[in-house]
Amino acid sequence: MFPDYGATPWMRSTTRCIARANLRTAQGSSRSTMHVGPSFRLHHVMEPVQLPLPKPLAGIRIPLLPTLRDLAAWLGTSDADLEWLADRWRVTPHAGSTPLHHYTYRAFDKRDGSCRLVEIPKGRLREAQRKVLRDLLDRVPPHEAAHGFRRGRSIVSFAAPHADRDVVIRLDLADFFVSVSAARVHALFRTLGYPLEVTRALTALCTNRVPSARLFAPDLRERLDWPARQRYRNRHLPQGAATSPALANLCAFRLDTRLAALARSLDARYTRYADDLAFSGGATLVRSAERVPVLVAAIAFEEGFAVQPRKTRVMRRGVRQRLAGVVVNRHANLARDEFDTLKAILTNCVRCGPMSQNRDAHADFRAHLAGRVAHARMLNAARGMKLQAIFDRIAWDRDAQPA
Repeated sequence: MFPDYGATPWMRSTTRCIARANLRTAQGSSRSTMHVGPSFRLHHVMEPVQLPLPKPLAGIRIPLLPTLRDLAAWLGTSDADLEWLADRWRVTPHAGSTPLHHYTYRAFDKRDGSCRLVEIPKGRLREAQRKVLRDLLDRVPPHEAAHGFRRGRSIVSFAAPHADRDVVIRLDLADFFVSVSAARVHALFRTLGYPLEVTRALTALCTNRVPSARLFAPDLRERLDWPARQRYRNRHLPQGAATSPALANLCAFRLDTRLAALARSLDARYTRYADDLAFSGGATLVRSAERVPVLVAAIAFEEGFAVQPRKTRVMRRGVRQRLAGVVVNRHANLARDEFDTLKAILTNCVRCGPMSQNRDAHADFRAHLAGRVAHARMLNAARGMKLQAIFDRIAWDRDAQPA
């Protein structure tokens, strides 16, 4: 069965009322042909209907999926396979068999010493999630303040509105994806008009709960504290699923709306790139600069998120104002020390061969450097062209020994 995130007590009550009413009709009228048996359910009386979109979304087109059979056909799978993919967190095993999980897990250390668990969906579920992302979620616009995981947006569009401002305030949300619960995802699909059973299935396809046995495995036992384990135990957006970034943006719509309103009240600007929040402004924001992080933390808490206080920065004109690696003191720009470091690496690659500079053992060092040069060009075209010219002189087939 699909996970139930709906108002099931209300549904059961309504079902019983309709069943009793139709039973009386069947008993009291010879013209009635409705059969009411012990397996009566609400959907025997009312065909599921996909509701129209809210007015602000009236112009978009999303798939019509009034039934589970329609959803299965849209995903290109059978009814049984849909139920298998949308299982709670594992396939219900037959006697003597081992549960089959839909995800694999990899743990990575964060810079602050904590642990991030990446939940990677397996093949068939991954394809279903990509379909949901491409043909459904990508058609629903998030709040204008959101710049992460959106076509046509980038860290430059995130940082540029805060250039040349008296004060820039940067905040960070903790465990952004894991903080988005299945109930919130369920509410989003219901808002898009999908019937309850389809909403449950879509929610189950896009969320996950990590088995306790995995959370207490040797590689994780000492790296996750109790609150973190509880967040992973509850159904949430898995970091690693194709649908999670888009769903996180959409589920943070109310958060963005409230923070944008806070910014307007302070004559300030607000943008968000994934879990990075940025505010900037003039004299009014300067006077409230110490109070803003407290207000943001309170709003985030009410919306189901948490701000990491130790990562909060209040940056005035006298210091480097930096957002997502972009310096914004005068305009969105590449930091000078980063430019100098990358230029030195590229120059040494030309002189001594690229292998001499691959100190971190990148599997594809050429692609790594090309990405850094492209990033520099995006932030500062003039500096980026200088770096590109050096990059083009590197002899990649040169057989040089590591330094």
